Amino acid sequence: GVIRVVMASSNPSSLVKMRVSEIPNKIKRSELYAKQKKLKAKMKKQKRKRSKIEAEALGEESKKKKMVKTQDNTKEKDETLVIEGDEEVKGEEEMDEFSEILSGKKSPRVIVTSSYKPSKIMYEFIVEVLRVIPGSVYYKRKNFEIKKIVTEITEKGFTDLIIVNEDSKNLNALTHIHLPYGPTAYYKLTSVKLSKDIPHCGQPINVRPEVILNQFSTRLGQRVGRMLSALFGSKPDFRGRRVATFHNQRDFIFFRHHRYIFDDPDHPRLQ
Repeated sequence: GVIRVVMASSNPSSLVKMRVSEIPNKIKRSELYAKQKKLKAKMKKQKRKRSKIEAEALGEESKKKKMVKTQDNTKEKDETLVIEGDEEVKGEEEMDEFSEILSGKKSPRVIVTSSYKPSKIMYEFIVEVLRVIPGSVYYKRKNFEIKKIVTEITEKGFTDLIIVNEDSKNLNALTHIHLPYGPTAYYKLTSVKLSKDIPHCGQPINVRPEVILNQFSTRLGQRVGRMLSALFGSKPDFRGRRVATFHNQRDFIFFRHHRYIFDDPDHPRLQ
């Protein structure tokens, strides 16, 4: 057989680079692994210490150089970003499909329905939607086609139709049609969490919430934001302390629904 003799070098870098797993002797392998682990931790600590000293010496310049790159801070500037006070955009919004509702001339009337043969989880989700949007009404789908439903509820003066879809008892999509002539938005649903699954979650009261829109800053984003806002109208009831938040990030819209309370005049908290 072949006898392999391994001697630990006095050079720390040699010990760090050594392939300890190739050493056949189990006792020797364990000893060297422990030494290697201890040495790596020591070298890491020394590196952090040097970096801290360098950062203190360089000040702000060091922070700029070591900024972590993310998708958000490295993406190219979107040419469709809307500048605050853009007269062209303002003029378009004054004449768009949502202007009557968002200017307070008209109140939203929302219908919520399901896909064919809804499951129990579908009904539970629809109840949540009806609670979130005050004044919204459930329309039992049965075997009616969407075209027929749209015609009927448009004649009755409804402004929006929301259709919840599922696949194998998994909620997977939501279609929002603004009546009578559109537009229509199709959203995929992911990570749905019902209020019953949230610990200590209270029941919302039936008042119109404040609507917060974050990062709907492009032309398309503003249009989607206005479409979502039109579901709630332009007159929130601030005494109800309800907030509906839509946060747009990387083409995902995150939704949260809260109530807040003032324990202290300057420091509100979630209720």
